[in-house]
Amino acid sequence: MAALPFEDTRDFENADRGFIASLAPAVVKDAEGRTVWDNDAYEFLKAECPDTANPSLWRQAQLASKQGLYEVTEGIYQVRGLDLSNMTVVEGEHGVIVIDPLISAETAAAALALYREHRGDRPVTGLIYTHSHGDHFGGARGVLPRGTEEGVPVLAPVGFLKHAVSENVYAGNAMTRRAVFMYGDRLPKAPDGQIGAGLGMTTSTGTITLVPPTVDITETGQEETVDGVRIVFQLTPGTEAPAEMNFLFPDRRALCLAENATHNMHNVLTLRGAVVRDAHIWSRYLDEAIDLFDGRYDVAFASHHWPTWGHDDVVTYLSEQRDLYAYLHDQTLRMLNDGLTGPEIAEEMRLPPALENSWHARGYYGSLSHNTKAIYQRYLGWFDGNAAHLWEHPPVEIAKRYVDAMGGPEQTLAKARGYADSGDLRFAATLLNHLVFADPGDTDAKQTLADVYDRLGHGAENGPWRNFYLTSAMELRHGENTALLDATNPEMTAALTTDMLLDSVAIRIDGPRAWDEDLTIDLVLTDERRHHRLTLHNGALTHRAVSTPRTPAGLTLTLTRPQLLGVLAGGSLDGIATTGDPALLARLFSYVTKPDPGFPIVTP
Repeated sequence: MAALPFEDTRDFENADRGFIASLAPAVVKDAEGRTVWDNDAYEFLKAECPDTANPSLWRQAQLASKQGLYEVTEGIYQVRGLDLSNMTVVEGEHGVIVIDPLISAETAAAALALYREHRGDRPVTGLIYTHSHGDHFGGARGVLPRGTEEGVPVLAPVGFLKHAVSENVYAGNAMTRRAVFMYGDRLPKAPDGQIGAGLGMTTSTGTITLVPPTVDITETGQEETVDGVRIVFQLTPGTEAPAEMNFLFPDRRALCLAENATHNMHNVLTLRGAVVRDAHIWSRYLDEAIDLFDGRYDVAFASHHWPTWGHDDVVTYLSEQRDLYAYLHDQTLRMLNDGLTGPEIAEEMRLPPALENSWHARGYYGSLSHNTKAIYQRYLGWFDGNAAHLWEHPPVEIAKRYVDAMGGPEQTLAKARGYADSGDLRFAATLLNHLVFADPGDTDAKQTLADVYDRLGHGAENGPWRNFYLTSAMELRHGENTALLDATNPEMTAALTTDMLLDSVAIRIDGPRAWDEDLTIDLVLTDERRHHRLTLHNGALTHRAVSTPRTPAGLTLTLTRPQLLGVLAGGSLDGIATTGDPALLARLFSYVTKPDPGFPIVTP
């Protein structure tokens, strides 16, 4: 850390620039009085870095924890520090355009109220989602409550809804559980606890909502005028999100970079899980942005962190971000083609000095280690070509054999403690993890592993690594935590298309129990003028839109979409026209499982 330019304070100057006012106290509660956001909990970051934190991550946390309303340029404002992400407010002729309304409706409402307190009670006349991640749309109802959205355009990149659903619904339970570890929202906010996540502080835990888009951005160069404000778009699919876009406000000379360029190395594959991102195309789109918008802006801002002012400084920033992802991609491929595996590449990879010493290229959120492994995974998948890894035992069974091979639990624990005492925390964690999986009731092994995770977390420069280690230690000591965020609430469900709703049922069918089932149900949706056929056969629930069914269904329901939502939520068939055997619906639902939101991760 001594080689890093800690004397360079430009980021602190930019993070403070344009400050208008903060929210005091910086605490947001839901309707029941539960705290869903508390930025005041990070007051301890004003002190010098302690021994329990990496100095570089501590510096990043000091910057990311700055909170309040800021002016970016004339007519463009940001509220920062009221959620993991930023909310940007652009003043139009009659009201305001809101960009990325945070994660929760409660924090978004508080952010908009802070803006209105200092800039006037302007109505929301437009909403823009930069991309398909939940921290950029979840608070939509906080700025557009039900009954106020009529006539308000909601802009998003093409494919937004599909990818928002696939991430937050299809694999939502697993991602949400792992996000507990990644963001550390259940950890105490303290010098030896959670100090941020690199990209922001942590996730709010309020109500996730979604107002579906009404205007798709389908091509680069597309221009839209919203409330008198001209906006020129650049589509960037496959970068930080499968559906994402940058855009320029030419009359304000301001460039929004979404989450494609933030003040850290980003994730090629986020630790909570996602589709592997394309570092190659990410670099290409950053290069395209440099040329596409050249000379047309004086400031660039993003959905996280603080803006960069000055055209030349933005070009330098974008050029280094471009080079970062290109270097990661190309050097991983070079070593991959020399026969190195993902872990081997991660150990070999080093950034060029100019990037290594750039604060915005440091691994606070993504990391050099797990990003190179992600690029390897994108091209070659999970298998490294070594036949010994082709059919290994699952974690519990392989752990028992490792412990037995080392002479039993006592010898394994002693060996692990020896490695920990010698400073080899990585292998100590490996041995202790095997010991815990071989016998989760071994309290000495769990406590020792928790202590090792504490030490690994306190030394980590990467925010999610720190949070993963410390949350793992907490769960080893105190048991599993369920996530406070709920991406499956009625508001989210109501935003799904009918196909997506039926997909969300299909992925929860207990296939083995339904192997011998054979049933067909038709849904005639009168308000959508669509006829859907559901078939449960060979343990798989499939569905399709049909015009004239070739064969009769065992049950036909004629209903509206709101009635369908009620049925899928477990409601009755009262008021719904039925033909055939209504018992088929109960048989179908008998195979639908409910995922465990607190499934174990650090224990079997």
